[in-house]
Amino acid sequence: MGDLERVLRVVSELRRRTVRILLVLAPIFAFLITFQLRFASVRLLGLSVPLAYPFPNLFDNVTAQVFGALRAWMLPPGVQLLNLGVGDSVMVQMEIGLLLTVTIGMPWIVHEVGAFLVPALRNNERLLLRQIGIPATVLFAVGLAVGLAFLTPLTYRFLFLYVDAMGLDQVLGVQQFVTFTLLYSVAFGLVFELPVFIYALTRLGVVRASTWRQHWRGAVIGALVFGMIVTPDNSGVTMILIAVPMMALYLGGALFASRWERARTSSPPPGAAPG
Repeated sequence: MGDLERVLRVVSELRRRTVRILLVLAPIFAFLITFQLRFASVRLLGLSVPLAYPFPNLFDNVTAQVFGALRAWMLPPGVQLLNLGVGDSVMVQMEIGLLLTVTIGMPWIVHEVGAFLVPALRNNERLLLRQIGIPATVLFAVGLAVGLAFLTPLTYRFLFLYVDAMGLDQVLGVQQFVTFTLLYSVAFGLVFELPVFIYALTRLGVVRASTWRQHWRGAVIGALVFGMIVTPDNSGVTMILIAVPMMALYLGGALFASRWERARTSSPPPGAAPG
């Protein structure tokens, strides 16, 4: 088989997997931007059970409802959101819809990506992929939840203290609010993947565990640079709030990598005679 034929087969398989992903994600996205969730309660065995059902609504849809929940949870009392651009409200719904679509469809995305990569992996790489798949997904979900529930609202409250101190009006553009909230929260999800990344590189023999410990100063600089890139504001506060937990996760990943390397070194090779 020639190199060109191999490349064409890979491209064809990639296109097929991409189409399969889009066939699942497209209906989810369409539902989020065209339906509203209405809530009711039904009596069941003498108990009032809450029930949600979809209802067509192109404007007050699921993404608009999620935006309202984010606004109520994230922002301090008294902050007003302004629609500065003509299409800002539309873009806000699109951004929220895309994030929700990717989050809901993540298991299917991981399945298709894994099915595309597995034929090119060696046995130890396949085993590692199966072992870290669930922890990586859980860590991303935990990081995203921590960002949405605690750290992002805390950041807003802290930054608006400066606004109060200067006697300024508490206003914020709706596009800026949603972009900052989504990027900042997703950044925490990505940061929580760091221990898995460190552990995987050590398991594959790419980086020794001692290297992670020796270059912790470079990791501090990398964490600060990452925090500067993923935070869309100009203050150093948000950068530090990302860099500090990132360093803690870096040290945790280095610890797990060292423990695995010591266990591998101390255990006898397969087939070796005892003693």
